[in-house]
Amino acid sequence: MIMHKATEFRLEARPHIPEAIEGLEVLANDLFYSWDHGVRSLFARIDLRLWQKVEHNPKLFLRRVSQTRLNEASEDRAFMAEYRRVLSSYDAYLESGPGAGVLEALDPKTSLVAYFCAEFGFHESFPIYSGGLGILAGDHCKAASDLGLPFVAVGLLYQQGYFIQTIDALGQQIARYQSHSSDELPITPVERDGKQLTVSVPFPGRDVYAKVWMARVGHIRLYLLDSNTPENNADDQALTLQLYGGDFSTRVSQEMLLGIGGVRVLSELGIKPTTWHINEGHAAFQILERCRMAMAEGLPFSAALEAVAGSTLFTTHTPVPAGHDIFPRDLVAHHLGAYVEDSGLDFAEVFALGSKNGDDSFNMTSLGLRGSRFHNGVSRIHGGVASHMEGDIWPQVPARDNPIQYITNGVHVPTFLAPEWASLFDMHAPTWKSELLNPDFWHFIDKIPDYHYWSVHKALKQQMAEYTVRRLKRQHKRNGTGHSVTERMARQLASPEKDALVIGFARRFATYKRATLIFSDLARLERLLTNPDHPVVLVFAGKAHPQDQPGQQLIKVIHGLSMQPSLMGHIILLENYDQAMARRLLSGVDVWLNTPEYPKEASGTSGEKAALNGALNLSVLDGWWGEGYDKTNGWAITPRDTGLDPEFRNREEARDLLDLLEQDIIPLYYNRASQGYSKGWVTRSKASMKTITPRFNAQRMVMDYVRNYYQPATAQGKRLTADGFNLATELAEWKARVRAAWDGVSIHVRGCVDDQCAWDESVELSIGVSLNGLAPSDVRVECLVTPECAGTHAEPGPDRFFLEPDGEKDGQTLFKTQVQPPYPGLQTLRVRMYPYHDALTHPLEMGAMLWA
Repeated sequence: MIMHKATEFRLEARPHIPEAIEGLEVLANDLFYSWDHGVRSLFARIDLRLWQKVEHNPKLFLRRVSQTRLNEASEDRAFMAEYRRVLSSYDAYLESGPGAGVLEALDPKTSLVAYFCAEFGFHESFPIYSGGLGILAGDHCKAASDLGLPFVAVGLLYQQGYFIQTIDALGQQIARYQSHSSDELPITPVERDGKQLTVSVPFPGRDVYAKVWMARVGHIRLYLLDSNTPENNADDQALTLQLYGGDFSTRVSQEMLLGIGGVRVLSELGIKPTTWHINEGHAAFQILERCRMAMAEGLPFSAALEAVAGSTLFTTHTPVPAGHDIFPRDLVAHHLGAYVEDSGLDFAEVFALGSKNGDDSFNMTSLGLRGSRFHNGVSRIHGGVASHMEGDIWPQVPARDNPIQYITNGVHVPTFLAPEWASLFDMHAPTWKSELLNPDFWHFIDKIPDYHYWSVHKALKQQMAEYTVRRLKRQHKRNGTGHSVTERMARQLASPEKDALVIGFARRFATYKRATLIFSDLARLERLLTNPDHPVVLVFAGKAHPQDQPGQQLIKVIHGLSMQPSLMGHIILLENYDQAMARRLLSGVDVWLNTPEYPKEASGTSGEKAALNGALNLSVLDGWWGEGYDKTNGWAITPRDTGLDPEFRNREEARDLLDLLEQDIIPLYYNRASQGYSKGWVTRSKASMKTITPRFNAQRMVMDYVRNYYQPATAQGKRLTADGFNLATELAEWKARVRAAWDGVSIHVRGCVDDQCAWDESVELSIGVSLNGLAPSDVRVECLVTPECAGTHAEPGPDRFFLEPDGEKDGQTLFKTQVQPPYPGLQTLRVRMYPYHDALTHPLEMGAMLWA
């Protein structure tokens, strides 16, 4: 007899929220829950199992929780007291105004920052992020809300987001996608005249439409574009299906939707930003749309570009070439063709903005840099690397002098600090939440008794161990691993009495991050990990991009090692790394390991999050750690010269890593004496927490953006657009005149400087300049003086002396100055000239410079 499987239907019976606790719906629709432990605990108290099953998603929870549980909660005095406390705290947060630092820099009534990014990582319940860039963007928004910054964000709403990762019995990564309906996400439709707002963007042969959604993030708003609407064909509906999915055509289309469509959303809503922050190149097409809008007011493209660029900041996040979107010229010409034609733009001019080194391709980073006047990398090291990488934008300017600066990334403390640490801080320093910008304040950590400090870490470590064992067993049960094998894999973490040293490595599996560097000398590592008196556990987690085969191979290698009988239980690989797992690992491990190939780690923030929770960083001196390490707060691996053979570099840096483990880290951790814990370890852990928390948090980061970029960009934008864009027009015409003349400009030393003088004497410096039709006021001539032998009293320099016009001679304009030696002893004088106009945002933004 043939058996037929019955058809199954799913029915969701949604409860009614009792009036007494109807505020839960408000809390579920504000991403404030993503960083407020009190809000999340309310939902968990109603039904902990369901809360875990819906992966901490408040909206989904309220759809699926039983009516009985809600009714019981509304009648429970203890729950209601906590509910009123949390709601009161939320209301007080929303009623708070901008901080003093913000008000000193920006007027909320007349200033507004618009922040564009391709991904935002607020919480695991809102999966529109893949990794570091998205988490950083989410933290930026959270800190902007905390500070009361006038701020709006724009992104894309992905139906499936990034992939869900499983690792099979062979160590192969399996990518699975899951669609999310809008009513289970913390978003609401943006409506106009009773209908959801849509915007359109011209594409080849059709318009592509996008619905607009809004997410509340405390004080600020995030607008998201969604192409899954009936007005589009099936292919266009899928444009916002997956984050970083599809081919070049999909990526260009997504970026047009984000950049061009995002500007149109703000315009439709009457939102008028004064500063525009492009966070990575994915959103750089916004520059073209804003130029189109300015040209509609009668400006030529060159003046429109000056007006747009003057109020724009571009942040680049990676020195790795794969992180920069580069598209073939023909593809860009095809996709932008209809838009360019409709806009009155000229494709040759547009393509020139994205051209890099004359290549026949379009670089979104180059577009972002040429369409902005403020630019930054995301750490001190990365700022220098980016200046060299992108030096073609300013071809005659030395990389150290070009306009790319840096602001080092920080992390959002309320999101990543474990509640147990927050409670301890409340006890010892109740005002700590308002002291995140005050490094001196954080010395209070030294006054916390060591035993109390260690007990918090131990509790968090135990929670992490239980979580890890639970995930590990579930993962291997699915893969058919035998029970005895699984028990062996979990035995170290499942035995809290052993208190094994736990080292965490969790991040994207890209080859430059060198996840397997620690295995370079496997025999030595095995001896260190499996010492019965001093055991060590390595916990790995992370995803590789579905198209990154070398990255996926790293996962297979680690999986294979974790299954070796001799290493079983000492190497653990967890699947599907997300924010929920990150919070557990970051707050529970003893050491956070980071081994990138220098200088490819732009910043890295996971180590900052670990340090907030007392973990000690063991990292290559790259990214933020190059600024954060002070010899007391962790351990550093000094990178070898980048010109050396890569295999030699890896071998030497791996040796340093194992030396630190064997000689410093393991002995210090297990030096417990009679108190049951290592006082030396606690001292170093406290040093990590107190030095890193106030320096590498998102509030500090955002205030750096406010002072260094948002305030000057707002002022420059207003200046260029005042009086009908007069100054933008003047500047564009001046630049055109300078570019036309510059090839014929030259500079020569007229009067030789004496090779010696007394300390208190001056020497005259005379320079002759052939200006090729330019006026003396069109250029700036300066002498740089640098000490050659830095004595005990020497400063780093260089000192600058500006030369002033002093008539003409032999067809040249003379520039002169008196130079009094700023340093004792031998020093070098160099003279250079560059175009100068008072309206320039950065004195060297034209990239033109001549040396005498």
